[in-house]
Amino acid sequence: MRKNIVAGNWKMNNDLSETEDLLAQLKQHLEETPDAKVIVAPSFTNLYHVFQSLADTPIEVAAQNMHQSENGAFTGEVSGKMLSSVGVKHVILGHSERRAIFNETDALLAEKVDAALKNDLQVIFCCGEELEERKNDNHFEVVKKQLSEGLFHISKENWKDVVIAYEPVWAIGTGETASPEQAQEMHAFIRKTISEKFGSEIAAEISILYGGSVKPANAKEIFAKEDVDGGLIGGASLKAEDFLAIVHSF
Repeated sequence: MRKNIVAGNWKMNNDLSETEDLLAQLKQHLEETPDAKVIVAPSFTNLYHVFQSLADTPIEVAAQNMHQSENGAFTGEVSGKMLSSVGVKHVILGHSERRAIFNETDALLAEKVDAALKNDLQVIFCCGEELEERKNDNHFEVVKKQLSEGLFHISKENWKDVVIAYEPVWAIGTGETASPEQAQEMHAFIRKTISEKFGSEIAAEISILYGGSVKPANAKEIFAKEDVDGGLIGGASLKAEDFLAIVHSF
């Protein structure tokens, strides 16, 4: 049975002191058995500290990105081996900001996926369309291409370590949110696309998260949809009260 997951992507926010404050609030108010699997993704500089701080809690730790190589002359980069060595269990790959700002291609992401799986990291693989692509009614084709070229080369056995996060890019940080019906429509399409390639059993087990400006006010309605298994949360994950409210929206 697929899992409900709420993952907080802190992006380039929170220094060490701010991170400690947020962690203290999360630990104080999160029950031992939350309604969903909870993941937080701090900056690289705080990963080990966060892992140590959360060791006795149900909260797991993700990295926001990684390099595709094991080691080498790649100044400023971090490898999957390094992430695993400090207790990280998950890595976000293909986030819309990485694609748009840092020009990450589907081919590059396929390499990163391989490197992550090799190092026993669960991949949170992001996909989603820009506003113009949705206006032109190309959103299904865009998402299918991202999945096919970035992820569909893996084996059936590897799917147990993959989570999909659908990001309608036009609804990130804009205050706009896809309607629950729009989210369900795309999530169902993603599940169908996976089923056509890898079979209905794998498709039924994969967790598909929604990543477009989820807030406490809309989370329950979005998460109630059949094919929405949680959220990849941006801004709201920086406020403990809001993030916890989203976690408990199930």
